[in-house]
Amino acid sequence: MTHGNDRASYERAMAGTSRLFAVWPGEWSSHLFVIDDLNEYAKAHGIKHDEERTGLKDHVHDVRWEKDSYGNDNPRSPYISIRVSLECGCSIHDLSAFAAQMKDQQGWVVATSGGWGSSSGPEGTATGQA
Repeated sequence: MTHGNDRASYERAMAGTSRLFAVWPGEWSSHLFVIDDLNEYAKAHGIKHDEERTGLKDHVHDVRWEKDSYGNDNPRSPYISIRVSLECGCSIHDLSAFAAQMKDQQGWVVATSGGWGSSSGPEGTATGQA
């Protein structure tokens, strides 16, 4: 028995050489569930692309970015804050999926921690994860 949610576990389950389970721990007992919809499992864990959940098409994105004037101004910080616009019409609903696509497409390392926020300007209102 192994644990994890990696591609290898999914591939073993697809090949029929193993099964996937999920445990919901409780205070006095835990519940064990069989994962029988491997397609949904793969989408939820980013193994398969899911445009509906992520808001991102499976293509090379037309990305426009600029340094955020309200971001970190510490010259010793390894991070900067940027504003990202997807000119291709996609929306970022899942920051981890966007980060993975940008790593593959541009070589960018996108921080995925933070909270949701919004801002307004002449171009309209933007909502996203900060």
